[in-house]
Amino acid sequence: MAIKVVPHRCPQNHPCPAVRMCPRGALVQRGYRAPQVDPSRCTGCGLCVRFCGFGAIQPA
Repeated sequence: MAIKVVPHRCPQNHPCPAVRMCPRGALVQRGYRAPQVDPSRCTGCGLCVRFCGFGAIQPA
C-alpha cells in the first residue's frame, strides 16, 4: 500500500507522533510542517495511517 499525506488535514502545530511510529523511518517532518513520506523507505505497512488521529496520513 502506498501512503500519502494530506497537508490540509494535518494541524501542523506539533511534532507528528506518527513519525516516531514508523518502523522504517519513512516519515520525515521538518519543523511543524506536515510530514512527508520517503517512498524508498516506506513498506506500506499502514501503521502510520492507523496512528494518525486526524486522517492526514492515508493510503494513496
